[in-house]
This record gives sequence, C-alpha cells and structure tokens, in this order.
Amino acid sequence: MQTRGRFITFEGIDGSGKTTQMHVLAERLRREGREVLETVEPGGTEVGAQIRRILLDSANQDLRPTSELLLYFASRAQNVEQSIRPALAQGKIVLCDRFTDSTLAYQGCARGLGEETVLTLDQIACRGLVPDLTLLIDVDLETALARARVRNVGTAGSETRMDDQSLEFHRKVREAYLDLARKHCDRIRIIDGRGTPDAVATRVWEVAAAHV
Repeated sequence: MQTRGRFITFEGIDGSGKTTQMHVLAERLRREGREVLETVEPGGTEVGAQIRRILLDSANQDLRPTSELLLYFASRAQNVEQSIRPALAQGKIVLCDRFTDSTLAYQGCARGLGEETVLTLDQIACRGLVPDLTLLIDVDLETALARARVRNVGTAGSETRMDDQSLEFHRKVREAYLDLARKHCDRIRIIDGRGTPDAVATRVWEVAAAHV
C-alpha cells in the first residue's frame, strides 16, 4: 500500500533565506532517491501564478487587506487540490515555500484581520491539511530586509509589494511567527538563519532528517 508522503513548509520574513533553504533540502533529498515536489505560496499552479502576480505586483498598493487575504487563500485552495494533495497521496515529499502560517503572520497579525478569520478560511481552502513540519528560518529584520533589497535589484519583475511594507509591519510579522512557534512547538521549529547558506542548510537538515 502506498504510504502518504510528508508535507514540510518553510516560513520566515522576506529575505530570511527560506526559499534558498527549501531548494537545498529538495536537492539533498533527490540525491538520496526521494521523490520531491517543490511548490510556493502564492503560486504553485498556473492559476496560482496569475494570482501571485496580482498580490506581489508593486503597482497594486491599493489592494485592501481583506481582498489580499481572499486572494492568498484562492491560490492556496488551487494548489492544495491540484498539486499538494495528489503528490502526498503518491508518497512524495512536498516542500512548500509558505503556507497558512504566513497568512496568520502577515494578514492575521500584521494586517490586523485576526487569527479566527484566517483559520476559518483555512478550513475552507485546505480542508484540514496541516504541515507535518514547519521550518521557520529566523533572522533579524535588518539582515532580512538588506537581503531582500539585494535580491530585488538583481531580479527582473516587480514582485516587491510585500517587501515595500513598513519596518513596523515586518516587525509585527516576525513577532507573530515567533509567537506561532511557541504555540506550536511540536510542529514549528525555529532555524537560526544567520551565517552562510551552507551553515543554515546544516541546521535545516538536523531537524528535517527525522521527518523524512
């Protein structure tokens, strides 16, 4: 009988290095012969990619918090149904760059929409799907925002709307993440994101190895 795969999410403030670490873990698992699906929120599907362009386009500064929240879950619902659940059913390891913890931190806390609202939509969009493990790559705000600025200079396109938020907004997001990690310490593991990518990858593997 095919066993269910494992669902591992990467979280962190913009510029934390989570995306890099997800790719590194995926490549290590593939070298070990594991089947891996890498996906991203928002995005992960063709429909999700179109929603992503709306959400992250720096031209859309007038996007209201409630509209933002609903768009994130529209993308997530599509990704869960089209990509994530089928991959898990096939026994694959699914690595996802952001999931509902991001929405709790960014929209629930920093935007002030509240945890209850986010979790109600999560039940509709994700139908009870919860990560087996969440790796929270944590760095200080100054380091993260400096990394994000460098990344944005070297990247074509305009996916900077969330990066462009105020320092106080990003501070609230980081505090919300750390609070979530305290509440869900059995699932969310904090990874020190300082140092070289290789050093951080070693810390990630020390935690992830026991879950794959």
